[in-house]
Amino acid sequence: MRRPKAPPLLRHNRCFRNFWIGQTISQFGDQVSLLAIPLLAVLELDASATQVALLSAATMVPNLFFSVHFGAWADRLPNRRRLMIAADLGRAALLVSLPVAAAFGLLTLPQLFVVALLSGTLGVLADVAYYTVFVSMVDRDEYIEGSALVNGSRAVAFSGGSGIAGLLVQLFTAPFALLADAASFLASALFLRRAPAVEAPVDEAGDRGIADGIRFILRTPLMRASLAATATFNFFNAAFWALLVVFAVRTLGVGAGALGLALAVGGLGSVLGTVLTGRFSRRLGLGHTLVFSFVLAPAPLLLVPAASGAPTLALVMLGAAEFLSGIGIMILDVGLGALFAALVPDRLRARVTGAYIFVNYGIRPLGALGGGLLAAATDLRTTMWVAAIGGLAGVLWLLPSPMPSLRSLPEPADPRPRTRAG
Repeated sequence: MRRPKAPPLLRHNRCFRNFWIGQTISQFGDQVSLLAIPLLAVLELDASATQVALLSAATMVPNLFFSVHFGAWADRLPNRRRLMIAADLGRAALLVSLPVAAAFGLLTLPQLFVVALLSGTLGVLADVAYYTVFVSMVDRDEYIEGSALVNGSRAVAFSGGSGIAGLLVQLFTAPFALLADAASFLASALFLRRAPAVEAPVDEAGDRGIADGIRFILRTPLMRASLAATATFNFFNAAFWALLVVFAVRTLGVGAGALGLALAVGGLGSVLGTVLTGRFSRRLGLGHTLVFSFVLAPAPLLLVPAASGAPTLALVMLGAAEFLSGIGIMILDVGLGALFAALVPDRLRARVTGAYIFVNYGIRPLGALGGGLLAAATDLRTTMWVAAIGGLAGVLWLLPSPMPSLRSLPEPADPRPRTRAG
Protein backbone atom coordinates (compact mmCIF):
# COMPACT_ATOMS: atom_id res chain seq x y z
CA MET A 1 0.00 0.00 0.00
CA ARG A 2 1.38 3.38 -1.02
CA ARG A 3 1.95 6.04 1.57
CA PRO A 4 -0.10 9.20 0.88
CA LYS A 5 1.94 12.00 -0.65
CA ALA A 6 2.46 15.24 1.20
CA PRO A 7 0.60 18.27 -0.24
CA PRO A 8 2.54 19.97 -3.08
CA LEU A 9 3.20 23.07 -0.99
CA LEU A 10 5.03 20.98 1.61
CA ARG A 11 6.92 18.91 -0.96
CA HIS A 12 8.32 21.79 -2.99
CA ASN A 13 8.60 24.73 -0.57
CA ARG A 14 11.24 24.17 2.12
CA CYS A 15 10.74 27.57 3.77
CA PHE A 16 7.01 27.07 4.16
CA ARG A 17 7.57 23.49 5.30
CA ASN A 18 9.77 24.65 8.18
CA PHE A 19 7.34 27.45 9.01
CA TRP A 20 4.44 24.97 9.02
CA ILE A 21 6.31 22.44 11.20
CA GLY A 22 7.14 25.12 13.76
CA GLN A 23 3.58 26.39 13.88
CA THR A 24 2.25 22.84 14.19
CA ILE A 25 4.45 22.00 17.17
CA SER A 26 3.58 25.28 18.86
CA GLN A 27 -0.13 24.70 18.35
CA PHE A 28 0.07 21.29 20.00
CA GLY A 29 1.78 22.92 22.97
CA ASP A 30 -0.87 25.62 23.15
CA GLN A 31 -3.52 23.00 23.89
CA VAL A 32 -1.71 22.19 27.12
CA SER A 33 -1.88 25.79 28.31
CA LEU A 34 -5.48 26.15 27.13
CA LEU A 35 -6.52 23.40 29.52
CA ALA A 36 -3.78 23.51 32.17
CA ILE A 37 -3.90 27.21 33.09
CA PRO A 38 -7.62 27.39 33.98
CA LEU A 39 -7.36 23.99 35.71
CA LEU A 40 -4.34 25.27 37.60
CA ALA A 41 -6.39 28.22 38.79
CA VAL A 42 -9.43 26.09 39.70
CA LEU A 43 -7.81 22.99 41.20
CA GLU A 44 -4.52 24.27 42.64
CA LEU A 45 -5.37 27.86 43.62
CA ASP A 46 -9.14 27.46 44.26
CA ALA A 47 -10.06 30.34 41.91
CA SER A 48 -13.69 31.38 41.54
CA ALA A 49 -15.56 31.46 38.22
CA THR A 50 -15.07 35.23 38.04
CA GLN A 51 -11.33 34.91 38.68
CA VAL A 52 -11.01 32.27 35.95
CA ALA A 53 -12.84 34.57 33.54
CA LEU A 54 -10.53 37.45 34.52
CA LEU A 55 -7.52 35.19 33.93
CA SER A 56 -8.77 34.47 30.42
CA ALA A 57 -9.29 38.19 29.91
CA ALA A 58 -5.72 38.96 31.08
CA THR A 59 -4.33 36.91 28.19
CA MET A 60 -6.35 38.95 25.70
CA VAL A 61 -6.11 42.47 27.17
CA PRO A 62 -2.77 43.21 25.40
CA ASN A 63 -4.66 43.13 22.11
CA LEU A 64 -6.39 46.34 23.17
CA PHE A 65 -3.22 48.17 24.18
CA PHE A 66 -0.50 46.97 21.81
CA SER A 67 -1.84 45.55 18.55
CA VAL A 68 -2.10 48.82 16.60
CA HIS A 69 1.27 50.10 17.85
CA PHE A 70 3.01 46.76 17.27
CA GLY A 71 1.55 46.65 13.75
CA ALA A 72 2.90 50.11 12.89
CA TRP A 73 6.29 49.17 14.33
CA ALA A 74 6.44 45.85 12.45
CA ASP A 75 5.68 47.53 9.11
CA ARG A 76 8.86 49.58 9.57
CA LEU A 77 11.09 46.54 10.12
CA PRO A 78 12.71 44.55 7.30
CA ASN A 79 12.50 41.16 9.09
CA ARG A 80 9.21 40.32 10.79
CA ARG A 81 10.24 36.67 11.14
CA ARG A 82 12.69 37.69 13.89
CA LEU A 83 9.81 39.24 15.84
CA MET A 84 8.00 35.90 15.80
CA ILE A 85 11.15 34.10 16.98
CA ALA A 86 11.66 36.57 19.86
CA ALA A 87 8.02 36.19 20.88
CA ASP A 88 8.35 32.39 20.96
CA LEU A 89 11.46 32.50 23.15
CA GLY A 90 9.87 34.98 25.57
CA ARG A 91 6.72 32.91 25.99
CA ALA A 92 8.77 29.78 26.65
CA ALA A 93 10.59 31.55 29.50
CA LEU A 94 7.34 32.82 31.02
CA LEU A 95 5.72 29.37 31.04
CA VAL A 96 8.77 27.77 32.65
CA SER A 97 8.40 30.17 35.59
CA LEU A 98 5.11 28.52 36.65
CA PRO A 99 6.38 24.97 37.36
CA VAL A 100 9.51 26.45 38.95
CA ALA A 101 7.36 28.47 41.35
CA ALA A 102 5.13 25.44 41.98
CA ALA A 103 8.16 23.26 42.80
CA PHE A 104 9.15 25.67 45.59
CA GLY A 105 5.59 26.17 46.83
CA LEU A 106 5.56 29.81 45.72
CA LEU A 107 2.90 29.69 43.00
CA THR A 108 0.19 32.33 43.45
CA LEU A 109 -2.78 33.64 41.52
CA PRO A 110 -1.12 37.06 40.93
CA GLN A 111 1.83 35.31 39.24
CA LEU A 112 -0.60 33.46 37.02
CA PHE A 113 -2.15 36.79 36.00
CA VAL A 114 1.28 38.31 35.25
CA VAL A 115 2.31 35.35 33.09
CA ALA A 116 -1.02 35.48 31.24
CA LEU A 117 -0.65 39.23 30.61
CA LEU A 118 2.96 39.06 29.38
CA SER A 119 2.36 35.95 27.28
CA GLY A 120 -0.58 37.69 25.67
CA THR A 121 1.60 40.71 24.88
CA LEU A 122 4.20 38.55 23.13
CA GLY A 123 1.40 36.75 21.32
CA VAL A 124 0.26 40.08 19.84
CA LEU A 125 3.80 40.72 18.59
CA ALA A 126 3.84 37.36 16.81
CA ASP A 127 0.34 37.82 15.39
CA VAL A 128 0.96 41.20 13.72
CA ALA A 129 4.02 39.75 11.96
CA TYR A 130 2.31 36.51 10.90
CA TYR A 131 0.72 37.46 7.55
CA THR A 132 3.81 39.27 6.29
CA VAL A 133 5.84 36.12 6.97
CA PHE A 134 3.14 33.86 5.53
CA VAL A 135 2.82 35.65 2.17
CA SER A 136 6.62 35.78 1.84
CA MET A 137 6.62 31.97 1.61
CA VAL A 138 3.45 31.26 -0.40
CA ASP A 139 2.34 32.27 -3.91
CA ARG A 140 -1.04 33.96 -4.34
CA ASP A 141 -2.68 30.92 -5.95
CA GLU A 142 -1.59 28.85 -2.91
CA TYR A 143 -3.11 31.09 -0.22
CA ILE A 144 -6.09 28.81 0.45
CA GLU A 145 -3.87 25.69 0.48
CA GLY A 146 -1.32 27.34 2.79
CA SER A 147 -4.00 28.69 5.09
CA ALA A 148 -5.66 25.26 5.15
CA LEU A 149 -2.38 23.56 6.09
CA VAL A 150 -1.61 25.92 8.98
CA ASN A 151 -5.19 25.89 10.24
CA GLY A 152 -5.37 22.15 9.64
CA SER A 153 -2.42 21.71 11.98
CA ARG A 154 -4.27 23.77 14.55
CA ALA A 155 -7.30 21.53 14.08
CA VAL A 156 -5.26 18.34 14.51
CA ALA A 157 -3.55 19.90 17.52
CA PHE A 158 -6.89 20.77 19.02
CA SER A 159 -8.12 17.25 18.41
CA GLY A 160 -5.10 15.29 19.56
CA GLY A 161 -3.56 17.95 21.76
CA SER A 162 -6.57 18.30 24.03
CA GLY A 163 -6.47 14.62 24.93
CA ILE A 164 -2.72 14.75 25.47
CA ALA A 165 -3.13 17.91 27.56
CA GLY A 166 -5.73 16.29 29.78
CA LEU A 167 -3.50 13.24 30.24
CA LEU A 168 -0.43 15.38 31.06
CA VAL A 169 -2.38 17.39 33.61
CA GLN A 170 -3.67 14.20 35.21
CA LEU A 171 -0.22 12.54 35.30
CA PHE A 172 2.04 15.48 36.19
CA THR A 173 -0.41 18.11 37.57
CA ALA A 174 -1.25 21.35 35.78
CA PRO A 175 1.88 23.44 36.50
CA PHE A 176 4.37 20.79 35.34
CA ALA A 177 2.30 19.94 32.25
CA LEU A 178 3.02 23.50 31.09
CA LEU A 179 6.63 22.51 30.40
CA ALA A 180 5.35 20.85 27.22
CA ASP A 181 4.05 24.18 25.92
CA ALA A 182 7.34 25.90 26.81
CA ALA A 183 9.23 23.26 24.80
CA SER A 184 6.87 23.75 21.85
CA PHE A 185 7.70 27.48 21.71
CA LEU A 186 11.40 26.64 21.62
CA ALA A 187 10.81 24.24 18.73
CA SER A 188 8.74 26.85 16.90
CA ALA A 189 11.58 29.37 17.21
CA LEU A 190 14.06 26.82 15.86
CA PHE A 191 12.01 26.00 12.76
CA LEU A 192 11.22 29.67 12.11
CA ARG A 193 14.95 30.32 12.11
CA ARG A 194 15.27 27.68 9.38
CA ALA A 195 12.66 29.41 7.15
CA PRO A 196 14.55 32.45 5.77
CA ALA A 197 12.11 33.59 3.05
CA VAL A 198 12.53 37.03 1.48
CA GLU A 199 9.88 39.36 2.89
CA ALA A 200 8.31 42.25 0.98
CA PRO A 201 10.53 45.35 1.24
CA VAL A 202 9.55 48.13 3.62
CA ASP A 203 7.82 50.99 1.82
CA GLU A 204 10.16 53.79 2.86
CA ALA A 205 8.41 56.44 0.76
CA GLY A 206 4.86 55.54 1.69
CA ASP A 207 2.75 56.80 4.56
CA ARG A 208 3.44 54.79 7.69
CA GLY A 209 0.86 56.33 9.98
CA ILE A 210 -0.28 54.30 12.94
CA ALA A 211 -3.96 54.58 11.96
CA ASP A 212 -3.53 53.49 8.33
CA GLY A 213 -4.60 49.92 9.11
CA ILE A 214 -7.84 51.08 10.73
CA ARG A 215 -8.58 53.44 7.82
CA PHE A 216 -7.98 50.64 5.31
CA ILE A 217 -10.48 48.37 7.08
CA LEU A 218 -13.12 51.11 7.27
CA ARG A 219 -12.74 51.92 3.56
CA THR A 220 -12.85 48.29 2.39
CA PRO A 221 -16.38 46.80 2.57
CA LEU A 222 -15.24 43.17 2.71
CA MET A 223 -12.80 43.89 5.54
CA ARG A 224 -15.32 46.04 7.41
CA ALA A 225 -18.07 43.41 7.30
CA SER A 226 -15.67 40.58 8.19
CA LEU A 227 -14.35 42.48 11.18
CA ALA A 228 -17.82 43.27 12.51
CA ALA A 229 -18.92 39.65 12.08
CA THR A 230 -15.86 38.10 13.71
CA ALA A 231 -15.85 40.63 16.55
CA THR A 232 -19.50 39.86 17.35
CA PHE A 233 -18.90 36.11 17.26
CA ASN A 234 -15.71 36.33 19.32
CA PHE A 235 -17.27 38.54 22.00
CA PHE A 236 -19.78 35.84 22.86
CA ASN A 237 -17.40 32.96 22.13
CA ALA A 238 -14.87 34.43 24.59
CA ALA A 239 -17.53 34.45 27.30
CA PHE A 240 -18.38 30.85 26.40
CA TRP A 241 -14.79 29.58 26.52
CA ALA A 242 -13.82 31.58 29.61
CA LEU A 243 -16.39 29.61 31.59
CA LEU A 244 -16.44 26.27 29.76
CA VAL A 245 -13.93 24.53 32.07
CA VAL A 246 -15.70 25.78 35.20
CA PHE A 247 -19.12 24.84 33.79
CA ALA A 248 -17.94 21.37 32.74
CA VAL A 249 -16.20 20.61 36.04
CA ARG A 250 -18.63 22.14 38.54
CA THR A 251 -22.03 21.96 36.82
CA LEU A 252 -21.72 18.91 34.57
CA GLY A 253 -19.36 16.96 36.87
CA VAL A 254 -16.76 16.26 34.17
CA GLY A 255 -13.17 15.51 35.26
CA ALA A 256 -9.99 16.90 33.68
CA GLY A 257 -9.14 13.73 31.72
CA ALA A 258 -12.69 13.28 30.43
CA LEU A 259 -12.94 16.95 29.48
CA GLY A 260 -9.71 16.75 27.49
CA LEU A 261 -11.00 13.63 25.72
CA ALA A 262 -14.34 15.28 24.86
CA LEU A 263 -12.58 18.31 23.41
CA ALA A 264 -10.22 16.03 21.48
CA VAL A 265 -13.13 14.14 19.90
CA GLY A 266 -14.86 17.42 19.16
CA GLY A 267 -11.68 18.78 17.60
CA LEU A 268 -11.94 16.21 14.82
CA GLY A 269 -14.54 18.53 13.33
CA SER A 270 -11.87 21.18 12.91
CA VAL A 271 -9.77 18.73 10.90
CA LEU A 272 -12.75 18.03 8.67
CA GLY A 273 -13.35 21.76 8.28
CA THR A 274 -9.93 22.34 6.73
CA VAL A 275 -10.63 19.66 4.14
CA LEU A 276 -14.07 21.04 3.31
CA THR A 277 -13.09 24.70 2.88
CA GLY A 278 -11.54 24.36 -0.56
CA ARG A 279 -14.37 22.15 -1.80
CA PHE A 280 -17.08 24.48 -0.50
CA SER A 281 -15.30 27.51 -1.96
CA ARG A 282 -15.16 25.91 -5.41
CA ARG A 283 -18.80 24.80 -5.33
CA LEU A 284 -20.50 27.63 -3.46
CA GLY A 285 -18.05 30.48 -3.92
CA LEU A 286 -15.84 31.90 -1.19
CA GLY A 287 -18.46 34.42 -0.01
CA HIS A 288 -21.29 31.92 0.48
CA THR A 289 -18.85 29.56 2.20
CA LEU A 290 -17.89 32.24 4.73
CA VAL A 291 -21.53 33.21 5.36
CA PHE A 292 -22.34 29.55 6.03
CA SER A 293 -19.38 29.23 8.41
CA PHE A 294 -20.63 32.12 10.56
CA VAL A 295 -23.80 30.11 11.22
CA LEU A 296 -22.19 26.69 11.65
CA ALA A 297 -19.54 27.95 14.10
CA PRO A 298 -21.85 29.18 16.92
CA ALA A 299 -25.09 27.20 16.43
CA PRO A 300 -23.94 23.79 17.78
CA LEU A 301 -22.72 25.38 21.02
CA LEU A 302 -26.36 25.51 22.11
CA LEU A 303 -25.95 21.82 22.99
CA VAL A 304 -23.59 22.65 25.86
CA PRO A 305 -25.96 24.60 28.14
CA ALA A 306 -28.69 22.14 27.13
CA ALA A 307 -26.61 19.28 28.58
CA SER A 308 -27.84 17.79 31.84
CA GLY A 309 -28.18 14.49 33.62
CA ALA A 310 -25.40 11.90 33.78
CA PRO A 311 -21.83 13.11 33.09
CA THR A 312 -21.57 10.59 30.23
CA LEU A 313 -24.51 12.17 28.39
CA ALA A 314 -23.07 15.62 29.06
CA LEU A 315 -19.76 14.51 27.55
CA VAL A 316 -21.50 13.25 24.41
CA MET A 317 -23.34 16.55 23.96
CA LEU A 318 -20.18 18.54 24.64
CA GLY A 319 -18.23 16.49 22.10
CA ALA A 320 -20.98 16.83 19.46
CA ALA A 321 -21.14 20.59 19.98
CA GLU A 322 -17.39 21.00 19.62
CA PHE A 323 -17.26 18.68 16.58
CA LEU A 324 -19.84 20.63 14.59
CA SER A 325 -18.65 24.02 15.78
CA GLY A 326 -15.08 23.05 14.92
CA ILE A 327 -16.09 22.47 11.30
CA GLY A 328 -17.60 25.95 11.11
CA ILE A 329 -14.73 27.73 12.89
CA MET A 330 -12.09 26.11 10.69
CA ILE A 331 -13.94 26.95 7.46
CA LEU A 332 -14.19 30.50 8.78
CA ASP A 333 -10.51 30.72 9.71
CA VAL A 334 -9.16 29.22 6.49
CA GLY A 335 -11.44 31.31 4.28
CA LEU A 336 -10.79 34.59 6.07
CA GLY A 337 -7.05 33.91 6.22
CA ALA A 338 -6.88 33.47 2.44
CA LEU A 339 -9.18 36.45 1.86
CA PHE A 340 -7.02 38.80 3.92
CA ALA A 341 -3.78 37.53 2.38
CA ALA A 342 -5.17 38.38 -1.07
CA LEU A 343 -6.93 41.64 -0.20
CA VAL A 344 -4.39 43.53 1.93
CA PRO A 345 -1.43 45.29 0.19
CA ASP A 346 2.06 44.27 1.33
CA ARG A 347 2.97 47.67 2.74
CA LEU A 348 -0.01 47.63 5.12
CA ARG A 349 -0.09 44.00 6.26
CA ALA A 350 1.19 44.41 9.81
CA ARG A 351 -0.86 47.57 10.42
CA VAL A 352 -4.06 46.03 9.07
CA THR A 353 -3.40 42.89 11.12
CA GLY A 354 -2.77 45.04 14.18
CA ALA A 355 -5.96 47.02 13.65
CA TYR A 356 -7.94 43.82 13.06
CA ILE A 357 -6.50 42.27 16.20
CA PHE A 358 -7.24 45.42 18.18
CA VAL A 359 -10.96 45.02 17.53
CA ASN A 360 -11.36 41.30 16.97
CA TYR A 361 -9.10 40.08 19.77
CA GLY A 362 -9.44 43.17 21.90
CA ILE A 363 -13.14 42.52 22.29
CA ARG A 364 -12.49 39.04 23.67
CA PRO A 365 -11.43 40.14 27.17
CA LEU A 366 -14.60 42.22 27.28
CA GLY A 367 -16.56 39.11 26.39
CA ALA A 368 -14.71 37.03 28.99
CA LEU A 369 -15.22 39.73 31.61
CA GLY A 370 -18.89 40.09 30.69
CA GLY A 371 -19.33 36.35 30.97
CA GLY A 372 -17.76 36.32 34.42
CA LEU A 373 -19.92 39.19 35.63
CA LEU A 374 -23.08 37.65 34.21
CA ALA A 375 -22.23 34.30 35.83
CA ALA A 376 -21.78 36.07 39.18
CA ALA A 377 -25.10 37.88 38.77
CA THR A 378 -27.09 34.87 37.53
CA ASP A 379 -25.62 31.37 37.18
CA LEU A 380 -23.27 29.45 34.91
CA ARG A 381 -25.92 27.71 32.79
CA THR A 382 -27.79 30.95 32.02
CA THR A 383 -24.52 32.60 31.01
CA MET A 384 -23.65 29.71 28.69
CA TRP A 385 -27.06 30.05 27.00
CA VAL A 386 -26.54 33.78 26.43
CA ALA A 387 -23.04 33.22 25.05
CA ALA A 388 -24.13 30.45 22.68
CA ILE A 389 -27.13 32.36 21.31
CA GLY A 390 -25.28 35.67 21.00
CA GLY A 391 -22.61 34.20 18.71
CA LEU A 392 -25.20 33.73 15.96
CA ALA A 393 -25.56 37.50 15.55
CA GLY A 394 -22.23 37.77 13.73
CA VAL A 395 -23.60 36.53 10.40
CA LEU A 396 -26.03 39.47 10.23
CA TRP A 397 -23.13 41.82 9.36
CA LEU A 398 -22.26 39.81 6.25
CA LEU A 399 -25.68 39.62 4.62
CA PRO A 400 -25.88 43.26 3.35
CA SER A 401 -22.17 43.33 2.43
CA PRO A 402 -20.46 42.27 -0.84
CA MET A 403 -19.50 38.96 0.83
CA PRO A 404 -22.41 36.80 -0.48
CA SER A 405 -21.53 37.73 -4.09
CA LEU A 406 -17.80 36.97 -3.73
CA ARG A 407 -16.87 33.96 -5.86
CA SER A 408 -13.06 33.77 -5.55
CA LEU A 409 -10.08 35.57 -4.02
CA PRO A 410 -10.22 39.33 -4.69
CA GLU A 411 -7.42 41.51 -5.99
CA PRO A 412 -5.54 43.70 -3.45
CA ALA A 413 -7.65 46.70 -2.49
CA ASP A 414 -6.47 50.25 -3.06
CA PRO A 415 -5.68 51.58 0.43
CA ARG A 416 -5.77 55.23 -0.63
CA PRO A 417 -9.00 57.24 -0.68
CA ARG A 418 -10.36 58.12 -4.09
CA THR A 419 -10.43 61.77 -5.17
CA ARG A 420 -12.77 63.40 -7.64
CA ALA A 421 -11.39 64.28 -11.03
CA GLY A 422 -11.41 67.84 -12.22
